[in-house]
Amino acid sequence: MIRPPRWQKVYSKLEVDFSSKKRERCCKLDINAPDANFWDDLETKIMECIRNTLDRRIQFYEEEIRKLSEQRFMPVWNFCNFFILKESLAFMFEIAHLHEDALREYDELELCYLETGKQREFGGVEQGDDQATLLEPARKPLTQIVHDDSFREFEFRQYLFACQAKSMLPFCMREVWVITACLALIDATASHYKDGLAAPDVEKEFYRVQGEIYTLCRTKFMRLGYLIGYGSDIERSPVNSASLSMLPWPKPAVWPSLPSNASSEVLAKEKMILQDSPRPKHFGIQRKPLPLEPSVLLREANRRRASLSAGNMSELFDGRPNANDSSGPLSPLPKVNSVSMSRTFSSPGNFEGSIDRPMRLAEIYVAAEHALRNTISDVKLCESLSSIEEFEQKYLDLSKGAANNYHRSWWKRHGVVLDGEIAAVYHKHENYDFAANLYEKVCALYAGEGWENLLAEVLPNLAECQKIQNDQAGYLSSCVRLLSLDKGLFLTKERQAFQSEVVRLAHSEMEHPVPLDVSSLITFSGNQGPLLELCDGDPGTLSVTLWSEFPDDITLESLSLTLTATNNTDEGVKAIKSTEAIVLRPGRNIITLPLPPQKPGSYVLGVLTGQIGQLRFRSHSFSKGGPADSDDFLSYEKPTRPILKVANPRSLVDLAAAVSSALLMNESQWVGIIVRPLNYSLKGAVLHIDAGPGLRIEERHHFEIEKHEVGTQNMTNLDNPPENLSPVSTGVKQLTLEDGKIKLPDWTSNITSVLWIPLRAVSDGLAKGTPAGFKCLRLLRRTIAVHFTDPFHVSIRVADKCNDGTLLLQFLKDAGTFRYEYKTDRLSIKVILQSQVKASLAIYDAWLDLQDGFAHAGKGDGRPASSFFPLIVSPKSKAGILFSIYLAEAPAKDEAKELQPVSILNIKYTICGSRNLGAHTPVAEELSGPDNDKAEHLTFRSELVLQRPVLDPCLAVGFLSLPSSGLRVGQLVTMTWRVERLKALEEKVASDNLDEVLYEVNINPENWMIAGRKRGYVSLSTKQGSRIEISILCLPLVAGYVRPPQLGLPNVDEANISCNPPGPHLVCVLPPPLSSSYCVPA
Repeated sequence: MIRPPRWQKVYSKLEVDFSSKKRERCCKLDINAPDANFWDDLETKIMECIRNTLDRRIQFYEEEIRKLSEQRFMPVWNFCNFFILKESLAFMFEIAHLHEDALREYDELELCYLETGKQREFGGVEQGDDQATLLEPARKPLTQIVHDDSFREFEFRQYLFACQAKSMLPFCMREVWVITACLALIDATASHYKDGLAAPDVEKEFYRVQGEIYTLCRTKFMRLGYLIGYGSDIERSPVNSASLSMLPWPKPAVWPSLPSNASSEVLAKEKMILQDSPRPKHFGIQRKPLPLEPSVLLREANRRRASLSAGNMSELFDGRPNANDSSGPLSPLPKVNSVSMSRTFSSPGNFEGSIDRPMRLAEIYVAAEHALRNTISDVKLCESLSSIEEFEQKYLDLSKGAANNYHRSWWKRHGVVLDGEIAAVYHKHENYDFAANLYEKVCALYAGEGWENLLAEVLPNLAECQKIQNDQAGYLSSCVRLLSLDKGLFLTKERQAFQSEVVRLAHSEMEHPVPLDVSSLITFSGNQGPLLELCDGDPGTLSVTLWSEFPDDITLESLSLTLTATNNTDEGVKAIKSTEAIVLRPGRNIITLPLPPQKPGSYVLGVLTGQIGQLRFRSHSFSKGGPADSDDFLSYEKPTRPILKVANPRSLVDLAAAVSSALLMNESQWVGIIVRPLNYSLKGAVLHIDAGPGLRIEERHHFEIEKHEVGTQNMTNLDNPPENLSPVSTGVKQLTLEDGKIKLPDWTSNITSVLWIPLRAVSDGLAKGTPAGFKCLRLLRRTIAVHFTDPFHVSIRVADKCNDGTLLLQFLKDAGTFRYEYKTDRLSIKVILQSQVKASLAIYDAWLDLQDGFAHAGKGDGRPASSFFPLIVSPKSKAGILFSIYLAEAPAKDEAKELQPVSILNIKYTICGSRNLGAHTPVAEELSGPDNDKAEHLTFRSELVLQRPVLDPCLAVGFLSLPSSGLRVGQLVTMTWRVERLKALEEKVASDNLDEVLYEVNINPENWMIAGRKRGYVSLSTKQGSRIEISILCLPLVAGYVRPPQLGLPNVDEANISCNPPGPHLVCVLPPPLSSSYCVPA
């Protein structure tokens, strides 16, 4: 290796030291710019050096032999020294494959041995001399043959004959002898064993030996066929390639020469070589043919030619790649300085004559065929080599014999392999039925043993036979198996051809469609990460990873995957299906499948099924995509990892009211619902809303949702904050109600949010001073109580009696009824308004519409006596309004057409509050910013019942005291009332039934239950001062302060009844006593 110009001097120095004028021993190699002729030049110089070395060694030995030969008649001459030099020269010729020269040296050695005439010892008396060693020259070492400076004649002649015979055996004598010997042995043993009985082990061993003999004979027979040009008809299978490529060529002393009259045969062989072309494989598969020869026959034959042994030594080492190609002319060899081997003494001929040209491949075939005709004496063997047809028939017979014997022996796999060689012959001659049957056996063996390289050689042939036979199911299965083999065994375009055939058959009208197993092409597994967790009855979406080994995209018209429960084998498998076609790309694909509700338990992936065109397929193989120590690596030795876990029923979300304070009745209000996920993703969740009785959703307004803020003043009454909050936008988002459903945004899937619903609590009646009422809103099968109330609680009292006199006040706080007795006809009534909401109320106007029998004093417009509007009422505070009224004459019943039984209080007001706290400005009128107080005025109306004074009562009703032990839930108690006649009735209304008084007990059925009649008649004398007691057995149902049952006299006007106590009152009911029936003593 040199680099100009500095290293040029180094090369010149080396050339001076090693090269000479006659010989050049140095070559230049530039690694940056290599010369194309460098290696030819290097090969030529190496061969020249070897040849010169051989010439010089031969010249040295011949000179020494000549000197000893001239002294052979002298007394001091020693034959042993002469023998050593002569035998060494012959051995040197043998190493150089110059067998004719070696034979010549042995002949001269024998003549010299006879010319010496010295008396010799015969020998043959040692141990082992009774065994012939005619063909084994190395049976005894030379040190044992020489004795007293002389050879024993017995050992010398055997040794010399063995050396001469080694160079004079007929062509392929060894191969022919082995073939004939094997056939004779097979016939002899088969005839002896035909009617014999043997143990099973002995019988199987016999057939094994028979199979081995057939195999040996078959291999030698293929070698002879290859030598005469039948190599193109031998299947280049892995079995044949292994047998022939390891079998050396015959090593004759001289390669057979071409007969002079064989030109026509050479021409026929050349024509056969030119017409020979490898049969194309199915699917356009391209493979480099396997070798059937241990080395290039063209080079081997020319190396052993006698005519080349004396001169053109370069042909001895011809290693060009195209040396065995006889289809074109040989390229000229590099020029070599030829130096002939001059023989000065013992050479019978002259080696400086003309040198023959190298034989072509066709000539080698013809020369070998003529030599075999002279060697083979067996007529049947000679006939089997006479033509290609006879050769194939003999080859088929030997293969069948070997296969049949192997099938009956221990080595059944050897028989199956040879069945593949028989199938190749049937395939070549278009006998596809027999070929397909044998190929299927071979493919089953290779697939079972995992020999994919061998399977890739045979499976395309099986697919071709099945296609020609129109075996669509078998052909489809073979294409899938070809795709399943290792990717490195086929080119990409070849694998694409396999897939195109699968798709073509899948979309064609198959006569007998069969399900296809694609476990090796489509594998599946769950995605990395935690498994999917659902609850009982909850649908979801399952994500699965599919690995496709197809070389191109493939469309799956349908796909389903089974889930198997791990904790309940009786549950069976459940299939989940894809709703649309799926396109699988080569490699990894992630698909999602809708998951219907499943029962509680853990589930693993089962079997993947689907459809390609009209073809159904299945796969039960799991992916092995990840490293061995990761969760993504799944194998059959490792238990499959659950992909789905369905928990028992539990709450997935917590719903609660955002505020606990009251909202305005009969106004559009924002009702806040806190939505908090409970360790569950609400992605894609839909909220179903159903307004309860008395509630109406304002659908003309959008719903709103926002993040649940924690820690501010607006959230003091909310539930505890969630553990995890996501950093999402806190802005308000508007939603639309569709068919009673609201789809929650994805950003609320894992955070606590507040859903604001525009809602109105509808009440047709006027307020009567009752406290707040509760309405129910149903969400997600859960009922949420929402508190609605009027803005004010109204109560009245007499502020001024105006004149001296006796005044009896009876204030009914709950019913809003004011009853009084007085002697003057003017008084001032103070109306007390108590705020019931957490908001600021502004009263702008108020007026009182009085009932019949009352009238306003002063201007008479119903307005308060003093006006300080607007009047601001803070949350939970009170305000009072003073009205001045007097008693007016009530119209007669027969004259009045429409009487007004109650008084109505009217209030114009506005509200200023936050929906995060409770009542606020109605949704329709809500304004933003400081203009909130300018919203439209709201109207509140409340009933006030004013009763005229009781001036002349006829009956008095008193409620007797209860037992001192008190009342308890579930315990019966007797309620007693006393009725007393205060004065006798006027005679004009007296009759026979005047002593019968109708009574009726009024109760709240939620608080009390009556044991007996609650309505009836009692006898009461018409005399003044007469009394009677009415008792009723009652059962309290609830604990607390409740209103007791009330006794009424329906047939007596209320103006003629004096009550004690004058108005409704409350009694205390204790809880039921504790029960110890199921208590266990300590």
